[in-house]
Amino acid sequence: MTLFALLYIVLTLGGVAALAAMILRIGTMLGDCPQSRATARAAAVTIATGFAAIGTGGVILIGAGLPLLANVPFAGFLGITGLAALCLGLGFTHAVHVLRALMQDAGAKAA
Repeated sequence: MTLFALLYIVLTLGGVAALAAMILRIGTMLGDCPQSRATARAAAVTIATGFAAIGTGGVILIGAGLPLLANVPFAGFLGITGLAALCLGLGFTHAVHVLRALMQDAGAKAA
């Protein structure tokens, strides 16, 4: 059971870190435009840190359910890891959508 808990933490927090880095990378690519460079970078940092904080909290909350599934450890591990991946993916999608919306607003104000 401890092995599954450790594996869950490593996989999911690694996912949070990878997705937060991806948000920063997308913000950097969007920041290539000279008109919206400052907006893109500030928004990307803000959104990525918020995603990391909320994602880590979600990972911890979902992981708290692992001991409840001690009688089926492998199935429980797969279930909570899948739920965490689903939640992180939905959060990432929302974060990128917010970043794009901010960039569209910045572009409209610059024009």
